[in-house]
Amino acid sequence: MPDLDQLIAQAQAFIRGLLGRGGGPRGPRGAPITGGGRGPALLGLAVVAVWLASGFYRVQPDELGVVLRFGAYSYRTEPGLHWHLPWPIESVLLPAVTRISRTEIGYRSGGQQTDAGGAASGIDMPSESLMLTGDENIIDINLTVFWKISNAVDYLFNTRDPDNLVKAVAESSIREVIGRTPIQPALTQLRAQIETDVHKQTQQILDKYGTGIEVTQVQLQKVDPPDAVIESFRDVQRANTDAERMRNEAEAYRNDIVPRARGDAAALVFGGEGAKQATIAQATGQAQQFDAVLKAYQADVPGHHAGHPGPLAAAGG
Repeated sequence: MPDLDQLIAQAQAFIRGLLGRGGGPRGPRGAPITGGGRGPALLGLAVVAVWLASGFYRVQPDELGVVLRFGAYSYRTEPGLHWHLPWPIESVLLPAVTRISRTEIGYRSGGQQTDAGGAASGIDMPSESLMLTGDENIIDINLTVFWKISNAVDYLFNTRDPDNLVKAVAESSIREVIGRTPIQPALTQLRAQIETDVHKQTQQILDKYGTGIEVTQVQLQKVDPPDAVIESFRDVQRANTDAERMRNEAEAYRNDIVPRARGDAAALVFGGEGAKQATIAQATGQAQQFDAVLKAYQADVPGHHAGHPGPLAAAGG
């Protein structure tokens, strides 16, 4: 910043030159001018004073002063009262660096952010809002981008139309993200992820261009099928919901009946195995009992010995 005392001294020297070395104004040949010559000198002094006073400026709390010297960046000033060399030597720009700006894609709110249902209100812009999803369906999206100035110098000298720049970059990002996302997840569980991806990609592109802009938030205001097919889409959604419900009911029935049938089958197998073992044991017992009776009978019959058949054998041949 220039030295104020030095500047005042230069102004005083300039005024003394106007008044002449003798302390008063002089004519073209050096002859002193008397009488009314003092008026133009005082007028010139007043003009210089006003010119110097025009260099004072105030930076508001939400602003940052950017001083330009002959149109080129010179230095920055913080909030408060400051002075710069008056025009045309220096000038000052006062961007609002803490203000949050909003850029709307797919709609224009006209000053109203959302309606009673929480969806974006205002004028719809189909050329911006209609996009193609990853599974080749058309989707209608309204998006709001909130941003602020992060670097005042880059913002002033590297961007000409910052709002349109943010809109173009964010629209390109949302189309790329939606272009690789199927329609059903985009309508339901992936909304937060889409916001995060668009935020990240938009900020990366703005940083690459050196815009001095920081994206603070990205909000999906509306994610719906196009109005022309929304009723048909809802019919499809209801059919899919019914199919999913019936599939869940069938799965629940299967989970109930199959284990029960398997249990009944296992009980039958175990019951048959038990009956088999009981029958075998009973037959074995009866066979052993018959053998014991036979041995007792053979022992009690007279003349029955090896090589001499008993009466039963002789009678039966």
